[in-house]
Amino acid sequence: MSAPRTMPWPLVALFTAGYLAPYLLPTTVGRLDTGLPLSATQAGAIGSALLLSSAAAGFLLASRVERIGARTLARLGLALAFLGYSGAALTGVVPAVVAGSLVGGFGSGTVTAVAASGIAAQRDPHRVTTLGLLGVSALAGALYLTIPHLGPGHGQPVAAIALTALAVWPLTGRLSGRTAPARTLPHARTRSRGGTPIDRGRLPHLRAGLLLAAAMPCWSLVQNSLWGVSGRIGLDQAHLTEVTVGAVFAVALGAGLVGVVGAGALGPRLGRAVPIGLGTALIAGCIALSASATDLPSFAGGEIAWNLLYPVVLSYVIGLAASLDPRGRWAVYVGSASSLGTAAGPLTGSVLAAWAGFPVMGEMLAVGLLGVAVPLTVVALRAGRQTVSVVEIRVDTPAVPAQPTYDTAYPNSYASTSAR
Repeated sequence: MSAPRTMPWPLVALFTAGYLAPYLLPTTVGRLDTGLPLSATQAGAIGSALLLSSAAAGFLLASRVERIGARTLARLGLALAFLGYSGAALTGVVPAVVAGSLVGGFGSGTVTAVAASGIAAQRDPHRVTTLGLLGVSALAGALYLTIPHLGPGHGQPVAAIALTALAVWPLTGRLSGRTAPARTLPHARTRSRGGTPIDRGRLPHLRAGLLLAAAMPCWSLVQNSLWGVSGRIGLDQAHLTEVTVGAVFAVALGAGLVGVVGAGALGPRLGRAVPIGLGTALIAGCIALSASATDLPSFAGGEIAWNLLYPVVLSYVIGLAASLDPRGRWAVYVGSASSLGTAAGPLTGSVLAAWAGFPVMGEMLAVGLLGVAVPLTVVALRAGRQTVSVVEIRVDTPAVPAQPTYDTAYPNSYASTSAR
């Protein structure tokens, strides 16, 4: 008899903590610019360095989560995030802020790697991903409403990320420890639709995975080039106050919540190619609109429409990566590749805006995003014609005598005590 399906809340919480730094990027970069003796380009470079450190953690740990253990890595990542971001928040010395940002970014990337590996092993990774996006969008929206009222300075956004890491720490006790390599139960060999056995020691769907991993840095670069300078567009080009800009971001992230709920309800009914391809094309139009905004209606319209669509497409992309390998390696590699684009975003946006202005920057980014939509759609179409069975991963529960045979082996990447 199958075990009851439970929601992996520890993974949702880790996803929220790991993704919070990119979501707070506009206010983090903006406050580094105004709160420290830095130019806009220098502040963007620090934001890029933070996210690059996060991407490095993902690449380093993608194939080591099972061997080291989800609980151990999650605690290490949360500790690094808390110490690094706290240190950056409590000092005004620029080199110390940079060092703290790098340490904190590595912690965020470690936490995200654990979350991505665990989510990929779930029966319905898209559902868990949407819950994680709901969590981070809601938290970031609340912070955008709160931070402008906490006074000036660069420390508030990074302190918020540090406190989030501390709050998530107690949930790590529900994660599994070191796990055995993935294995298959009798009569449950993992095969592709064509009947070819999958070698568990190698990455399955290599061409599709590499194409997805190559496209995602460009996709994320475009998104975060705009996101990293959105605060400056609102303040300098649309002539809004920080409180108004923060309110627009909060509403935009609220729209993102609506989009994620809709994506969760829709699920796989349309497949992945339509949401990813069409959604990316629509996002390109939103980017051009937001970058050319000169008043509150145009700025709010572009940001809200963009944030409504962005998490929807992202949830399907993460689900696509998870479907390529039930052990979660492609999910981590693609997530880390995406972080490379995210890391380069703030600096790229700052440089393009300084060189050509915000409207031209938006047009260039929109054209580039339309080009990236093509390979993403191709991978989604190919993956839609293939199915991969999931595998069992040992968990920290008492041994249960095995039944004689099983038709399918189901994953469970954390202890049964995680159920509420």
